[in-house]
Order: sequence, then C-alpha cells, then structure tokens
Amino acid sequence: MPLTRRKTDFRKLSAEEIDAWRGIPPSIVSDCMNRTGAMAARISPLSPGTTLVGQARTVRSMVGDNSASHRAIGCMEPGEVLVIDAGGASEPAVWGAIMTHAAIAHKLAGVVIDGSVRDAGEIRELGFPCYVAGITPAGPHKGFGGEIDTAISCGGCTVRPGDLIVGDDDGIAVVPLEQLEALLQASRDKIAAEEETIAEAKDGALPADALGIPEPEIV
Repeated sequence: MPLTRRKTDFRKLSAEEIDAWRGIPPSIVSDCMNRTGAMAARISPLSPGTTLVGQARTVRSMVGDNSASHRAIGCMEPGEVLVIDAGGASEPAVWGAIMTHAAIAHKLAGVVIDGSVRDAGEIRELGFPCYVAGITPAGPHKGFGGEIDTAISCGGCTVRPGDLIVGDDDGIAVVPLEQLEALLQASRDKIAAEEETIAEAKDGALPADALGIPEPEIV
C-alpha cells in the first residue's frame, strides 16, 4: 500500500465557530444525533481532565505502520485534530513521544487513535490531548503505507476531513461538518433542558417522571 494523500476541499471553520463548541460535552452531541456519533468506549483520554475541539484531518494506516501519521503532521494547520484509523490493533503502538513533540511544534489541537500509543507518561507530562484505544511499549514499523485525508472509521464512527471532533473525559463525538449549525443549537437546547431537570431533581422531583418512564407493575 503506497503512501498517498487525497485532495481536500472542506470548509475551514473560524476560531469563533470552533470556540462555540468548547464546553459542550460529547455525550450531549451524541444525544442530539439520536445517540449516534460517539466513538466506542475503547477510545478514551490518556489523561483525566482532557478536552478537545477541532476539525479533523485523517489517516488510514496499515496495522503497525505510522509513516502516514508522521507525514500527516506536516500537512496540517494549527488547531486541527489528527484522527488515525490504525485498525483498532492493540499493538504495536503507532504514536509516541517523538510524534507528540512534532505535533505540539505544529500546534495541533490533539490526536485521536483507534490503536495504541507508547511513551504514555511523557505524553501526559506534555499535556497534549491524546485519545487512544490502548498503551503498549511495542514500537511501529514504517514503509507499509497509508492514506492521508480520506474518509476513515475510528472507534466505529465515520470521520471525514473537516468534521468537528469534540472530546472530554467521556470520550469522543464526531460532528459532521454539514450538520454543524443545527447540532450546535440542538446541543445548547439539550444542555438547558438537562440543567432544568437537574435543578428539579435537587428539589426532589424524579427524572423518571419528566422522562415519561411508567411506574413499574407490581407482580
């Protein structure tokens, strides 16, 4: 498989458009997409308290090869998120400290990997947002090839260049670029509704009543 890069022509979001999503949890985003758009539970933050918002750039690699991901770093713009389909393989790792330092130097917002990393302690110390499926000391190969800026599957979600990536301690949600404005408003409305439900619950109301969950039958 050669190393290739597809031409991209997605709409670049302004800093204001991206900032509008900060503080919106991926759980809310997924709820507003009918419980879809959330990556599988195996994709989790390397460090507690991690948050991530930015447009995706993508890599699909051969299992155990990180050559395409290395090259993708240099193709990206500041604030973008590298999303890597590494086949969900638990080993070898396809990301580590060297790539993290390069990503920081190029001002990437973070990385999401359906695969494993190594040098986990150093990456945590650097504070670079990193969502991964696993950790292993086994290192990758190079030269098998891969694709940059193509539609991929990561954590069970389709991700295309330009889609918005939203992450927190729960994991990652993917917002299709063409649904951005509608989902932003829906997410804000959902947050407001949940805040009202929480306030009522603190006063003793049962959320089950507000949700329309019937009383259990006595048998």
